[in-house]
Amino acid sequence: MLQLFTLTVSLLPWISALLCGVTTAEEFEVLEGRSLTVPCHYEPQYASYVKYWCKGSMRDFCTSLARTDDPRAINPAVDKVSIFDDPVQLVFTVTMNDLKEQDSGWYICGVEIGGIWSRDAATYPYIKVVHGMSVVNNILTGEEGSSVSVECLYSERYRESEKKWCRSGDWSSCLGTGSEGSYEDTSVAISDDRTRAFTVTLKNLQMRDIGWYWCSSGYQKIAVQVLVTPRPTTTTSVTLPQTACQSDDLLPPPRSISKDSWNGQGFVLKSLLVCSCLMVLVVGLPLLARKMWKLHKQDPVLRQAKGMKARHNEYSRDVGDLLDTSVIYHNKDSQEVFMH
Repeated sequence: MLQLFTLTVSLLPWISALLCGVTTAEEFEVLEGRSLTVPCHYEPQYASYVKYWCKGSMRDFCTSLARTDDPRAINPAVDKVSIFDDPVQLVFTVTMNDLKEQDSGWYICGVEIGGIWSRDAATYPYIKVVHGMSVVNNILTGEEGSSVSVECLYSERYRESEKKWCRSGDWSSCLGTGSEGSYEDTSVAISDDRTRAFTVTLKNLQMRDIGWYWCSSGYQKIAVQVLVTPRPTTTTSVTLPQTACQSDDLLPPPRSISKDSWNGQGFVLKSLLVCSCLMVLVVGLPLLARKMWKLHKQDPVLRQAKGMKARHNEYSRDVGDLLDTSVIYHNKDSQEVFMH
């Protein structure tokens, strides 16, 4: 029973740290020569406590690097290691600059509680400093005719190495900075700051530029994909100056072809047909009547002539041929015919 009590008392600090502790990511990987910022989140009851950052996996053997009660470690732009506490957001941040490979290892992000029966609230991230290359964004997308840039990061040991931009699968296409640390032509510009990054700018993008490329320094290289979107097509409309005759206010509104317009056209055609028929009746009937009248006036003369011819035929059968025969009209208005 006494042993169980002793074990419980010895675990109280760890239980307190686990239930009301500090949290952050378990592991960080950073390129050699770069900077790293680690956010450490804590519980509200620790807002007024001192926060610290040290290197090591055990508190008793941890090398202190920065504390919030040390006013000298508050400038992340200058100091090798700086710390800043924000009790409103319940987070303190640690910034480490110009990291070297020997900076790799375990660290403690902790809140100092103190006391014989209490342990500090802490978490133990691992930082891995590597040499090589990386890019801020390994996918570049630009519109046809525009320009895009990629920032290629390298570790300190490649500071003096020539930086290259190559098309994947074609090493003969590599463009290097040379001894001047820069390169530029009509389509590509490369600029090296000689500290930790070089920038590649692709100018006047074309559809043929689509593909994979390499940022290269020494034996290190990192892949970058370039995507190009087609330039949008635009239509240009030409507006002619309007004259008085072309003014929209003077022109009648356009009429759409509809069923009513077809009905109107049918009515016009019917009207024209009726008018044509009336003209035929008005002009043709008098002419026809006059012709019939003339034929009627000639019919009695023709009938008498036919009758006389018939009687002549009878006489010729009865008494023989009439050698001399003549027809006499007393006057032009008379309808009487005499044959001799």
